[in-house]
Amino acid sequence: MIKESDFKWWQKEVVYQIYPRSFMDSNGDGVGDLTGIEQKLDYLANLGVGAIWISPIYPSPMADFGYDVSDYTGIHPLFGDMDKFDQLLKKIHKKGMKLILDLVPNHTSNEHPWFQESRKSKTNPKRDWYIWKDPAADGGPPNNWLSEFGGDAWELDTQTGQYYYHAYLREQPDLNWRNSEVQEAVFDAMRFWLDKGVDGFRVDVMWHMIKDDQFRDNPPNPDYFPEMSPYRKLIPAYSTDQPEVHEVVRKMREVTDSYKDRVLIGEIYLPVDKLIMYYGKGNKGAQLPFNFQLIGLPWNAEKIFAAVNDYEGALPEGAWPNWVLGNHDKPRLASRIGKAQARVAAMLLLTLRGTPTMYYGEEIGMEDVPISPEQVRDPHEKNVPGKNLGRDPQRTPMQWDDSKNAGFTTGDPWLPLGNYEQCNVAAELEKEGSILALYRNLLELRNAEPALHIGYYYPYKCEKNLLSYFRSNGNKSFLVLLNLGSSEIRLELDGISEKGTCRMGTAHSSEGKEISEAVFLAPDEGKVVEYPKSYKVLLGK
Repeated sequence: MIKESDFKWWQKEVVYQIYPRSFMDSNGDGVGDLTGIEQKLDYLANLGVGAIWISPIYPSPMADFGYDVSDYTGIHPLFGDMDKFDQLLKKIHKKGMKLILDLVPNHTSNEHPWFQESRKSKTNPKRDWYIWKDPAADGGPPNNWLSEFGGDAWELDTQTGQYYYHAYLREQPDLNWRNSEVQEAVFDAMRFWLDKGVDGFRVDVMWHMIKDDQFRDNPPNPDYFPEMSPYRKLIPAYSTDQPEVHEVVRKMREVTDSYKDRVLIGEIYLPVDKLIMYYGKGNKGAQLPFNFQLIGLPWNAEKIFAAVNDYEGALPEGAWPNWVLGNHDKPRLASRIGKAQARVAAMLLLTLRGTPTMYYGEEIGMEDVPISPEQVRDPHEKNVPGKNLGRDPQRTPMQWDDSKNAGFTTGDPWLPLGNYEQCNVAAELEKEGSILALYRNLLELRNAEPALHIGYYYPYKCEKNLLSYFRSNGNKSFLVLLNLGSSEIRLELDGISEKGTCRMGTAHSSEGKEISEAVFLAPDEGKVVEYPKSYKVLLGK
């Protein structure tokens, strides 16, 4: 039996991501803010999440809406001030929740004082804080590296005649993480927030932080086709995921470990065999290198079942898994897989072994909102139009009720709203069987049952559209049964000697019913069946 006391909060709690511009506006300027988040803490506590991750709130020119930081230890006036932040942090802790901040260490704004110094001259003390290179022999960029947001990743600075590297916008020059002074400056910024009591960081584009020291050309991608992002024309073999990055991550972990009970989460879009390297030697890297498989995989039972089992098998000894269904960079869940399957996906996310991360609005089934050309705000879409790469559709304001502007703001919202008259928190709180009710019930069950939040994972059966597995701890097991298709499934419960009880279902009517030799799943249905035995006793193993 696994003991609760052997686990940290970040292993047991559910993380809820807030995109602050879009969560709740308290002052009518059309943009969400810290006071707005504070006003909704009761909602989050009642939902059952244990940790809140807030996307960047630092001072910024907003070229990339906060991911271009001009001061690592301040608060953008759009969101409030440091007193409001301190008050929010205190209230989050008072409600028994944790606060995780976004850290953006790969790059700064070109308006950051560090970069302003760096670009003054080739001999400036901060010149080496960024990545500067002489032009190629023909006067062009130093190599063929591309920007994630379109075009070359090198920008010529006419004042000094050198190029600087930017993995994203030209307004976001990359820091040189091979420079020890850069490392210490960012570590000091981390300590500033940790001293305030912040519970950890989600580190933006962690796998980008170190580049090849020889600046070799990236090879062409043989699998590229024109519908893809232009960035994918090349394989970023030399501009990302360099071996030395793991030493940087280890040092970051040392900083967080010098404070009690903090967490380091890494944003890493890599295959599992490379992703798990970010746990570090002896698990001294990121505690949670984000696992985005459920975002990128086809919604197919066999592929997901294989991916879950491969991931479980690949984890280093003692490493803790995690799962993510949506975030501010990817299309919303209900738009990707449909409203009916979004309910099944909620059950999957909240019953797999590991720390789940939810994206605001998923719990009410928010969908991507169509954005007309004149409404586009995202620089990625502006730079590479027509390829559906824009992230505005999944960043639209939270839909709180059916009043004007969905209860988000009394002003003009910074992005258009979706179908808030039907899809909103207030309506779903009152509606039995709503997706919000399902999320709240699943979170309540997960938080109450150690088998679900810290228990073992055992695969059971996968047949066509059926995905099933056990979660077990002590003398209790849960069999999770998920129908990822649109046809009914009848499953023989081979080898299970006991009768179970449907503890939770995507269809509320199935709850409380006895389950014995076989189980029926309607199209788009999921069930969690409880058994008063351990998995091994239950199956006679």
